Amino acid sequence: MNLEFASVSIGPGVIVLSIIAIIVIIAIIKTAVVVPQRQAFIIERLGKYRCTLEAGFHILLPFFDRVAYRHTMKEQAIDVPPQQCITKDNIAVDVDGILYLQVMDAAKASYGIGNYLFATVQLAQTTMRSEMGKLDLDRSFEERTSINAAVVAAVDKASDPWGIKVTRYEIKNITPPQTIRDAMEKQMRAEREKRAMIAESEGERQSKINRAEGERQEAIALSEGERERRINEAQGRAREIELVAEAQAEGIRKVAEALNAPGGMASVNMQLAQQYLQQFGNLAKTNNTMIIPSDLANVAGVLKACTSIVKGAS
Repeated sequence: MNLEFASVSIGPGVIVLSIIAIIVIIAIIKTAVVVPQRQAFIIERLGKYRCTLEAGFHILLPFFDRVAYRHTMKEQAIDVPPQQCITKDNIAVDVDGILYLQVMDAAKASYGIGNYLFATVQLAQTTMRSEMGKLDLDRSFEERTSINAAVVAAVDKASDPWGIKVTRYEIKNITPPQTIRDAMEKQMRAEREKRAMIAESEGERQSKINRAEGERQEAIALSEGERERRINEAQGRAREIELVAEAQAEGIRKVAEALNAPGGMASVNMQLAQQYLQQFGNLAKTNNTMIIPSDLANVAGVLKACTSIVKGAS
């Protein structure tokens, strides 16, 4: 079986057309640029800055324009590595933080400095060392907000020619040496014990004050009660005397009325005689011995004298 192959000859025109097609494809790839949202592309023409492309579709001049830099316009969080700082009281501490920045001008960020991320981190570290050197160790833990504000102000001012806006800086950790941490722990423990003793003494003092105040109030209440009791007793005795006097006066008045009534005098004489005889029977009883008057006729005289007194009173 004989196989015959037909040779296909490619002319110079086909080769030229192929080259032109490849060039056109490359030109389209080079000239069509799509910029994502919140990004900016720096375009250079023949090595010179031409323009800044915002988000969208753009056509470049083939072989003349190129994308030199790509920048994100979103806020970025940059980790600032730990660094050793010397405080005002000569204690070495390790401090790290996070720096937040945003590219505001893509052209300045491209041509103002070689690497704005590295530059801002270094500037934040140097500013942090300077600020920590102004404070004692104890105050450095309390003044984090002021330290953060000072770092932001210094870095933002220095990075303004770079088209960078520093929004904020946050200290993550301030780590003193182990010996200092041990000393601080002992100090805090002593401080807590001192506060506990002070609180206990204050509680005891307040308890004594409360007890004394309670005893004083109790004494006042007892004295007030005693005064009220005496007043009530005095008023009761006065009222009793008044009632007794009124009863006696009323009795005397009724006796006088009875004397003026018919037969009243005879009744009085009889009652007086009965009472005299009753009292005479009880007179001077001592050791079963009765003392009898020598003159029993005195009984009639006594009755007569009492009757004359009653008549004079009536």
